[in-house]
Amino acid sequence: MIAHPTSSSGPAAEAHDDAELLGELRAGAPAAYVALMRKHGGRMLAVALRYLSHENEAQEAVQDAFVSVFRAVGDFKGDSRLATWLHRITVNAALGILRKKKRLERETSIDALLPKFLPDGHRDSPEGAWAQERVQELEKGETRRMVREAIGKLPEIHRTVLMMRDIDEFSTEETGRLLGIQPNAVKARLHRARQALRTLLEPHCRGVCP
Repeated sequence: MIAHPTSSSGPAAEAHDDAELLGELRAGAPAAYVALMRKHGGRMLAVALRYLSHENEAQEAVQDAFVSVFRAVGDFKGDSRLATWLHRITVNAALGILRKKKRLERETSIDALLPKFLPDGHRDSPEGAWAQERVQELEKGETRRMVREAIGKLPEIHRTVLMMRDIDEFSTEETGRLLGIQPNAVKARLHRARQALRTLLEPHCRGVCP
């Protein structure tokens, strides 16, 4: 089982601890690997759970992520925070589970979740563009649980693109590279995912949705 993350006394202390931990990891100290899992394992599991349906799959993704970390720690230059590096490795591991189960290859129709239009061409609910900032605002606020549930109703590939672009802030190019699709396909799926998310949320967030 993956341990819950330990508390930190502040960003500076965490950075210092991570730098020390990285040094021990690069030296191959066995205790450092245990410390890494105890400190960051819980957060990595939370990331994996956003992409995968079941906890056992998320646990598998985190285990795979730690294997990747141990293999690549010597190449990590410290250009980003350790937590950010681990986050990205965990997302990649979760995508690996989805690919292994062929779930990213199933292009499920999202049409039923897209906005409906009236005969005169107008949308049957208030207009308003959705962008990354709006998804992040809702996801971080008091509507977080509702947004998570709505995102979970999206088809796999659309949910994954939305998570990667709007919440985990991967670039369009990086998202395409990790998913094996062209940037234009990323943009198209992201647009449809945002439209579908709005449709799912509108009945529940009057006054919150744009």
